[in-house]
Amino acid sequence: MSSAIRFAPETVRSLAFGSIVAGYTAIGTALEHPIRIFLLQNLTDETLMFSFDGVNDHIPVSLGGYLLIDVTANKTLVQGFYIAEGSSIYVKRIGIPTTGAVYVSTFYGDTGY
Repeated sequence: MSSAIRFAPETVRSLAFGSIVAGYTAIGTALEHPIRIFLLQNLTDETLMFSFDGVNDHIPVSLGGYLLIDVTANKTLVQGFYIAEGSSIYVKRIGIPTTGAVYVSTFYGDTGY
């Protein structure tokens, strides 16, 4: 039996500019796995605010900007910390975007192959 951990992506989550409002809105569905690598991209034409709890402001990302977090890519399945399974990522506007979308790409470690 192999002890290798396979790099596995979840389906990308997105939210179009017209759905980004003054209050927090979830970007797609909740995370399906404990996340090791997290990429958030703001491909709109305005700076936006992102949140991990949908209440508090956590990370502003400028237009065309991104946030990449390598949470625990070099650890085993039981070591380190992760972005928890079942979590959602939220966005709200600072300025009013007129084009584009936001994207959340996530990756986890899988041994079930």
